[in-house]
Amino acid sequence: MSQTLQRIDETREALIGALAERNWEAVGELDLGCRAVIDEALSEAPEDEDALREKLESLLAVYQQLLEVTTGERQAIFEEMSQINRAQSASKVYHLFG
Repeated sequence: MSQTLQRIDETREALIGALAERNWEAVGELDLGCRAVIDEALSEAPEDEDALREKLESLLAVYQQLLEVTTGERQAIFEEMSQINRAQSASKVYHLFG
């Protein structure tokens, strides 16, 4: 089980790094790897339930951070697209009367 706990830590650290770099492709790949590690951890009989719980809670905190950042990124993209749409509308009006 200690190797599984170590893999959870490694995955968590890699997710933190990918999130800091806003490397969404790496985040997606790490998410898939993370799911496999968690499935492995939950399928084994835990040697140390407290350690496993601690590792999974720290991983959950990273996912909460990831959710906050992606929500912010999505909002920023929405606002940028809204500005583009308003600019295009204004351009059409200008060409109609210009």
